[in-house]
Formats: sequence, structure tokens, C-alpha cells
Amino acid sequence: MNLKKLFSGIFTSGAQSLTEGSIPLLLTRFAIPYMVANLLQALYGAADMIIVGQFTDAAGLSAVSIGSQFIFMINSIVIGLSMGGTIMIGRFFGAGEEHEIEDTIGTMLSLFVILSVVITALLLVMIDPIVDLLGTPADAFEQTRGYIFINAAGIATMFAYNALAAIFRGFGDSTSPLIFVAVACIANVVGDLVLVGPLGWGAPGAALATVCAQGLSAVLAVIYARRADYRFDFRLKSLRIKKQKLINLLRIGLPMAVQFSLTGISFIFIMATVSKMGGVAASAAIGITSKLNGFTMLPPMSFSAAIAAMVAQNMGAGKPKRARSTMYSGLSISLCFGVFTFIGLFFFPHSVIRIFTPDPALIAATALYLKSFSSDCILVCFVFCLNGFFNGCGKTAFTMANNIFSAFAVRVPATWILSGIEGASLFSVGFAAPLASLQTIAFSLWYLRSGRWKKGR
Repeated sequence: MNLKKLFSGIFTSGAQSLTEGSIPLLLTRFAIPYMVANLLQALYGAADMIIVGQFTDAAGLSAVSIGSQFIFMINSIVIGLSMGGTIMIGRFFGAGEEHEIEDTIGTMLSLFVILSVVITALLLVMIDPIVDLLGTPADAFEQTRGYIFINAAGIATMFAYNALAAIFRGFGDSTSPLIFVAVACIANVVGDLVLVGPLGWGAPGAALATVCAQGLSAVLAVIYARRADYRFDFRLKSLRIKKQKLINLLRIGLPMAVQFSLTGISFIFIMATVSKMGGVAASAAIGITSKLNGFTMLPPMSFSAAIAAMVAQNMGAGKPKRARSTMYSGLSISLCFGVFTFIGLFFFPHSVIRIFTPDPALIAATALYLKSFSSDCILVCFVFCLNGFFNGCGKTAFTMANNIFSAFAVRVPATWILSGIEGASLFSVGFAAPLASLQTIAFSLWYLRSGRWKKGR
């Protein structure tokens, strides 16, 4: 069966211009497969928590919670740089400067090869200090170490998948990444069921399943990309760095990479703070919330990425008004999802948490945290859509500064202060995230009204 035809009529397929036609329709057709792809990615991330939670104890869940938060921080670097590639490719594609695309792709892939080797070596050498620094409870230390070690050894697969997805999306193709992440999701769940279940490898088994699944997805994506028309032959001789393309890629992508990774670090600080306050149960509760958050944030994250790609093409084509209208359309749609997820997490938290663990104590602790945290489901719709707009305009330095300030001047201090209040609970700590989002929105609205996003190319 031709999977591309299966999705046609609903999802965007192949290279496509986003500079003409109905904005809501194009945006939705681009965002839906992106959202489904992220949903599947969140599913195979949550599969680790769910399957480990069913076959092990709180220590295993804590290991996956802490380890996955750290790996997410590393993945954030990859995502940020790859989004820079998407924006550059989208700009060139929208401007009709397709001769620049090959050099952009070659530079991005070459950079990713170098970074994957360097990061893998550093993580493997520093594995024990890293696990200590994360504030890992003693009961979960060995499983956390194994989880991070295996993910670090296979980090090249993470770079490969994100690079290929960035190329596809820069051309307006959001269907291909969906297909390949679906393959990874199925492979990861099967791997988890075998390695964590019958073989009893716990958290390290879940990590191995994830690495193998990502590797399979990346290989299939390369095979497809070499046969399709994506302006690059994916041969070793074509992997070369062009100085100006590298400068532009780092100028656009590095701020997002720094922003995402430092935001990840801020959540690691929160995890460590909460672990000291409530031990293994508290860290597991934060971990479960993190996985739930991966699902609730899917619509705004997906529309943010769709907005960035569509805005990049329209700014490249000299259509700033259409670019701004794209942001408003994406915000309106994502808010519908935000209100729905808030209602579910605020009023029915226990039903959702039981998917991850049958432990009554963990369910109660996580539900307490969600009661205050859930309002962020609405606020992040504004945060992500505004960020997507500014990123598409190439103003990634502003989004970086705004989100880093939010993380370290609001979220981390608020967590520390709220957890230190006499009689503090996970309910009070949960207000830190919404407070940070409010600050981010305020600064973003000021920047939008200033008109500075229109300046420069």
C-alpha cells in the first residue's frame, strides 16, 4: 500500500508552497500530521513510563523520569538546530532560491555528524557525575545510569531523525516525518514489551528499545529521501560545510537550541528540588506529569512548528501580513485544544494517571500537582504560537532570551520558593509553570506590538 496516497487529501504530501491559498486550511493540513507525528513520538516516550511502571516499582519509574528529562534536554539541542534548518530551507524555498537549499542541507547534516560524535563521547565519560548532579535517589541510581548510558551511546540516531524531519518540513512536507515516526513508535513499543517485560531489563531496556526504534526510523527516512526530490543526494561526498550557511544555521538555530536545552535544565532543577522535598514518589509524580505534558502540549507545539514553517516561506516571499495572519489562525485553533486538555487534567486527573501507574500513592501525588499545573495548558497556546511566529521571522534570539528569562528568573525561583514554604505540597509547586508562562506572554506581546519582527531577513 502507498502510504503517501493514504494520507493525501488530508495531509500535505511532498514539497509544497505555503504562500498562496487559505491560511487556516494550509496551516491545519500542515499541522495535523506534525501533531500526529509528535503524538506518536510522545506515545513511544510514554511507553517507557507505562511499561516500566507496570513491570517494575517506583525506583524504575523514577529512573525513567529523571533519565528521560536529561535526554530531553539533549534532544532539545538537536530540535533547536534542526528547526533552524527548517526555517532556512523554507525561506529559500519560498523565495524560489532552490540552488541554496543543497548547501544548507549539506551543512546541517555535516554539523550534526560532528555534534553527535562529540556529545556521545562527553556523556559516556561523565555518566556518573551527571547522574549525581541530577539529584537521583539512591534506590534509582543504577537504573538511571543505565538509561542515560544507553541513550547517550545511540544519540546519533536522534540527530539523524531530526535532521531528516527538518528537511521534509522545510519543503512544506509534514507527512513523511509522520510515517517514519509511526514506524519508530511501533518498534519502540514492541522493544519495550520484550526488553522490560519478559527479559526484565527495567529502565535500561526501555532506553535500548528507544535507540533501536530511532535508528530504524532514520534508516528508512534516508532511503526515502534519496529517492524523492529534496534537492540533495545524501551521499558522503555531499556532506560539506559552507561557511555562510553554517553561520546562518547557527544564528537561527543556536538560540532555539540554547533556549530548549536551558528550559530542559530548568525542569531538571525542578525535578531535583521536588525530589528533595518528597523523595522517589514526588520525582515519579513530576515524571508522570512530564509525560502527560508531552501529550497536552502537542497541539500548541505542532501549530508552533507549522506557523514557523509557513511564516518562513511567507517572509521569504515578502508577505509579512500573511505571516502575521498565520499566527492568529494557529493561536485560535490551538486554544480549542488547550481548553479541552485543561478540563481533562483539572477535573479528571485520577483517570488519566492510572494509565501510568496503579500505585494509589503515586496517583494521589500526581493528581495534587496537576490541579495547579493544568492551567498552563491554556497559557502555553499563546507561548508556543507567538514563539513559532517569531522563529519563522528569524527572530530566534528574542524567543531564546524571553524563554530563558522565563525559566530561570520565574519558573526555577518560583519552584524553590513555593517548595520552601511551611506546609508546602506538590499543589503549591505546580503554580510555578503557569507563572512563567504569563511572563513569557507579556514580553512576547510587547515585541509583537513593537514591529521589530519585520526588520531584517
